Amino acid sequence: MSKLAFVFPGQGSQAVGMGKEFVDTDEGCKKFMQQADEALGFQLSKLILEGPQDELTLTYNAQPALLTVGAMIAAKLEQAGITPDYTAGHSLGEYTALVESGVISFEDAVVAVHKRGVFMNEAVPAGKGTMAAILGMDRDVLESITRNITESGDPVQPANLNCPGQIVISGAKAGVDKACTALKEAGAKRAIPLDVSGPFHSVLMQPAAEELQKTLAGIEMKDAEIPVIANVTADLVTGQQDIRNLLVEQLYSPVRWEESVEKLLELGVTRFIECGPGKVLSGLIRKIDRKAHVYPVYDEESLQKVLEEAKGWS
Repeated sequence: MSKLAFVFPGQGSQAVGMGKEFVDTDEGCKKFMQQADEALGFQLSKLILEGPQDELTLTYNAQPALLTVGAMIAAKLEQAGITPDYTAGHSLGEYTALVESGVISFEDAVVAVHKRGVFMNEAVPAGKGTMAAILGMDRDVLESITRNITESGDPVQPANLNCPGQIVISGAKAGVDKACTALKEAGAKRAIPLDVSGPFHSVLMQPAAEELQKTLAGIEMKDAEIPVIANVTADLVTGQQDIRNLLVEQLYSPVRWEESVEKLLELGVTRFIECGPGKVLSGLIRKIDRKAHVYPVYDEESLQKVLEEAKGWS
């Protein structure tokens, strides 16, 4: 029987006004915004709905904002009778998946990812670390080149293993710059510097991971009601203690998104609903398997399209 997964985007998908149609027409969605504001002690909802974009994009604002909108959309789908067999999220999106899977309360998750953003922002001084997208490079070759550069004293490593032909690297600015040059010489089609505030998912995030571990220790978690695919292992996880450990490890480990999607496909998932603004994950999933049915839901029109399609699902 065909299975369904809800997937949740990570940082970079945020946009001013995301979720506005739902908030304007649905009291339940408005309540998500109110709960986030109360949990955080500031008006995240105003940032989400009115901006400005540069403030919304700050790591410690973008993370709770995306989680709020993703959780809100997932709740709307559930209200319409659509429930997932599995959940997964890209980096920050893993926390939204955990809310949907019943592991962590929405309010606790909003506070946790806000703090996660603060810790990530503080871990490495601005300008000291960066990331770059490498297109058209064999993974083994990339890992070998980045390992050699790291061993020479400038840390750099794979950070997001997104889909065939797209790997993001992360680390010290000098390490990323050297890797971009070496990878292009080794045959990479392109090396694109990313406009990010830090070297996310690299060893340089270990100070942030230590702080995050303390924060997560004070938050109640339950075993997952819906199995979640963990970024770190690209495998199912349900036990709350395993989830805690993996969330800490996730900060300095690669996001194994391509393998995560492949795992879901192995489990019989043929339909993916991306809950959140944009279509980034939908595009990656299509590159991983062109036969997968992918439905991004980010406004009323895209929601209605899924609800109509779902009438024919068995």
